[in-house]
Amino acid sequence: MPRTIAGRPLHPVGLGCMNLSWAYGTPPGDDEAEALLNRALDIGYDHFDTANIYGGGRNEELLRRAIMHRRSEFFLASKTGIVVEGPKRGVDCSPESITASLDASLARLGTDHIDLFYMHRYDPKVPIADAVGAMARAIEAGKIGAYGVSEWSSAHIREAHAVHPMAAVQPEYSLWTRNVELGVLDTCRELGIALVAFSPTGRGAFGGVLKDPSALEDGDLRTKMPRFQPDNWPHNLALVEKLAALAHDVGVTPAQLALRWVLEQGEHCHVIPGTTSVAHLEENFRAPDLAIPADAITAAGRIINQDTVRGHRYHDAIRPTIDTEEFADA
Repeated sequence: MPRTIAGRPLHPVGLGCMNLSWAYGTPPGDDEAEALLNRALDIGYDHFDTANIYGGGRNEELLRRAIMHRRSEFFLASKTGIVVEGPKRGVDCSPESITASLDASLARLGTDHIDLFYMHRYDPKVPIADAVGAMARAIEAGKIGAYGVSEWSSAHIREAHAVHPMAAVQPEYSLWTRNVELGVLDTCRELGIALVAFSPTGRGAFGGVLKDPSALEDGDLRTKMPRFQPDNWPHNLALVEKLAALAHDVGVTPAQLALRWVLEQGEHCHVIPGTTSVAHLEENFRAPDLAIPADAITAAGRIINQDTVRGHRYHDAIRPTIDTEEFADA
């Protein structure tokens, strides 16, 4: 059942740690977050994913306090490349920025080694060979075990992989976000690169809890995402309710069915759902082992897909920063 990243066997369900510090409303308190991270280790999670921008570094610091004393028990991934200055966001994957960012992440995490270090976005200002060269030097120095990229196109993945072999690609991939099927999914399979899907439960939409996005806190990232807007959400909620009914019929939760759908798209696929709930943490972890009929997994993909969902996954200000292939009618 384990699947490999950078040659290391890992459980196919990892933990995305972002919302323990940032993004989806007020995060849990430190004690609650630290307890959840340790519970994850206790039940078998062995892949934890963070980034330098999550909470302005607070997420990496949380991992240091909570679980770095158990460092040998897990595979650690972090990211660089997105630069935040007040309300402005940019991308910087220059060698100098990658090197400085890595050292800062290591300090915040309280470790001398990150197993997997991603370039969080593609930087068109920097030649790929230069950016990958910085990653290769970090590998040679023992600071990271491998490198990956997030939200990159197939062509740029191939170009980077030719400079130095890439271990993982982290795109958004779920029932309602299928961009990777335009090339990245097959490219990763062909090149032996792990595909690590973020937001595999539709940014929480498939969890069965979110019914009214208008009740979300002002700082919640979803308040600006088209799929959660009033003109699209009622249609999308109806799809989610059909998914929930299907999941109920086969004795699983809708989130478990959504996770399993992603995992069934290839042996190289991993998922890193995030949660602030211990109950959901445990449910998500069981998804690969559940006896779900193949026809139910196929039916889930027919209910929610790129053609049935309404609204783009990102608002107009963010879309230009995404390098992944795009559907023509999106």
